[in-house]
Amino acid sequence: MSDSTAEYFSVVLQPDEDESISHYLGRWKRQEVVSLSSIGSLSRQLKLGTAMSRWEKFYLNPFPTLKQLEQLGKVMGIEGDRLLLMFPPKGEPINVRIIRLCCACYDEAPYHRMKWQFQSTAACEKHQLRLLYKCPNCEVHLPIPAEWESGRCRKCQMLFRSMIKHQKTARTYDLMDTSVST
Repeated sequence: MSDSTAEYFSVVLQPDEDESISHYLGRWKRQEVVSLSSIGSLSRQLKLGTAMSRWEKFYLNPFPTLKQLEQLGKVMGIEGDRLLLMFPPKGEPINVRIIRLCCACYDEAPYHRMKWQFQSTAACEKHQLRLLYKCPNCEVHLPIPAEWESGRCRKCQMLFRSMIKHQKTARTYDLMDTSVST
């Protein structure tokens, strides 16, 4: 790690259980001790190209290598294997363009769960609620989790936790695994 890369190292920010890589990268770069103009500048310094910017948006083709994650982990102070847990399991299709949220989960612990992006997940198993993908007040789609600094709609400022009352109860088929098994 070069001296200029070392300046990015901060106190270790522990990831939350099932936290998505997008949300974690956003939290990490917003720490006061991190001096980043963009996640892209760190990605270039680590010779990862545009990988980190793609990961923030869930564009995972090509899927990150363990070597890339270990390189990033050195800067962030966490193991590459732990970073890998913030990505979907290989072969698990995810929604890339539609960001989804269980407001009840977010109210309990404010971070984005990777499982909400799985195509096989239409509802929260814990709360039995369908996931939201847009603000129920102004109908603007949710931004990428890396941008969830304030936990509110970027247009009308409605808090995510106040959107709970707009989540519909899940039907039985919403809670079933819809992935095809071979």
